[in-house]
Amino acid sequence: MTLEPAAAPAEVSLLTLLGLGPDEDTVYRLLVDRPNSAPADLAGLLGEAVVNRALDALVEQGLAHCRQAGDGGAPRYRAAPPVLALGPLLESHRSALHRVEFLVADLAERHRAAQGRAAGAPVEVLSGGVAIRRRLIAMQRQAEHEACSLVPVTQPVAITIADNADEAERESMRRGVVLRSVVERDLLEHPDSAAMLGQLAAEGQQIAVVRQLPIKMLIVDRRVALLPLDPERDETEPVALVVHRSGLLTALTALFEQYFSQGRRLGDAGETSSPARPDSSVEPLDRQILGLLRIGLTDAAIARQLGIGRRTVQRRLHNLMERADASTRFQLGWHAAQSGWAD
Repeated sequence: MTLEPAAAPAEVSLLTLLGLGPDEDTVYRLLVDRPNSAPADLAGLLGEAVVNRALDALVEQGLAHCRQAGDGGAPRYRAAPPVLALGPLLESHRSALHRVEFLVADLAERHRAAQGRAAGAPVEVLSGGVAIRRRLIAMQRQAEHEACSLVPVTQPVAITIADNADEAERESMRRGVVLRSVVERDLLEHPDSAAMLGQLAAEGQQIAVVRQLPIKMLIVDRRVALLPLDPERDETEPVALVVHRSGLLTALTALFEQYFSQGRRLGDAGETSSPARPDSSVEPLDRQILGLLRIGLTDAAIARQLGIGRRTVQRRLHNLMERADASTRFQLGWHAAQSGWAD
């Protein structure tokens, strides 16, 4: 018995997108409808020789199973379950298409940047959160030496701190790129962002903490910067500026350096030129409290960060002030830096 192909010509080629040949595609479809078929049962318009080659390929790829007849008759074939057999192929191609999609977007952004440089324009304009996110990630992935950022407390428009770390920052640090950031102190009031910043600092990112920042910004290799055109428009229609080498970029770089030098480094033990050795007589919890106090957190924020009560924070600080013979918290902070008390 012979069978005509079960699928319309327009459908027959679809599985070839997953790597199957046209004949393998046709034979697999026939096996789905006709389990336990012999090669002659599937010949149809293809011919038995073509069907045999397709069946061998399907078995090799795990898309079909062969059962030899005990009486010496023709072997019988059964299609593997489509979800199990084709699912991994589909997922593999989906992942590859995702990578290609990003590559195309990256090439488009690089083409746009090159066109802007060729035309001598020092500034490009990007519209929309998607375009801004793509350029932001592409800039960091193309960084060779350094990426510097100002991170105020704002609603994420293109990407969150955590997503940016996963998408670009950790990969940049693995390549040896120096990452320097200045963040607003209020970011450390939120446990999630505080934990993420602490983790990035532990992984090698240089993070300075300041009370307030004027704008969000990224500068890569001192050759290109990205910043919002108007931060107040970000919630409705985000527009960003890409600034290439120019007097404007020089000014933006100086702005970053000013804030970075003024900020308190997250994770530093002290701020003197020759920090004192850590004092082992200070309990670890007190060292943590002093470290968070040094960067300007309130008692309530310190308590939330460490998972203890506010009264506990105040009591411990009071005891430390008595021990340091300090009448103000400023004096306590100075003594802690000199004595190696604070983390």
